[in-house]
Amino acid sequence: MRLPRTRQEAATVPRQHRNRRLERSPGLRADCANCFGLCCVALPFTASTDFAISKDAGCPCVNLQADFRCRIHQQLRARGFPGCVTYDCFGAGQKVSQTTFGGRDWRTAPAIAPQMFAVFPVMRQLHELLWYLAEALTLPPARTLHGALRRAMDAIDALTHASAETLAATDVPTLRRDVDTLLSHTSDLVRAEVPGRRQNHRRADLIGADLRGADLRGACLRGAHLIAADLGGADLRAADFIGADLRDARLGGADLTGSIFLTQPQLNAARGNLATKLPTALTRPAHWHPTAGHRPA
Repeated sequence: MRLPRTRQEAATVPRQHRNRRLERSPGLRADCANCFGLCCVALPFTASTDFAISKDAGCPCVNLQADFRCRIHQQLRARGFPGCVTYDCFGAGQKVSQTTFGGRDWRTAPAIAPQMFAVFPVMRQLHELLWYLAEALTLPPARTLHGALRRAMDAIDALTHASAETLAATDVPTLRRDVDTLLSHTSDLVRAEVPGRRQNHRRADLIGADLRGADLRGACLRGAHLIAADLGGADLRAADFIGADLRDARLGGADLTGSIFLTQPQLNAARGNLATKLPTALTRPAHWHPTAGHRPA
């Protein structure tokens, strides 16, 4: 799929999918009650610090109950499944379950299981792109790109309502590349308004780095490896976090207000506290300790 470049091309998108305001809509947030446990069956697990067991894609997790609920949901971290706590489908689970397959589930209709499990990771990536595009449309410095961003959003939203066959055949890498071009331009416009020198740590190896109290306003952290890095008390306003790996990163006391393209899964993987300042669209993970995640410099 190629994104529409002009208003004329955008007009070919079905009317019901045009001009839809998706900014932070409930449809881009996971609704497990309306999903058939797809993340617990469609995706593979590898025994590691993230998962206590290994399982193949298409094989239900041993903790998945008959009602598609997790029997250890309240003890996932304690039982060795922090990867489950970190994961977020951006609402793809309920879209595949209730829209693509019309409420049919893989247990009562096993013939649809292979296709359902193949479509789910595609839908998840499409919904993630919608989340980023929705955020980009809220950023005033990128107003000159809003037309292109809306056309991209409408086209992808239309695709999420397509048939399972169309979804399975989607060229996701090309689509992501096209959207990334728009998001990169958006990021440049937003960060250009930050005064002073802006640091570029794109795809940088910052594993375990001591960045306590660092001035990272407007920094490019796209794809940066920040595993176990200490960002305690750092100023991260207007920093671009798209694709950054924040597993076990310390965010205690850090200021993330105004940061861009930061997602809930990234926060879920990090360690923060009550002093961590967050963007308004995101929520403080329940497992964050009130005072953990920041040690004095």
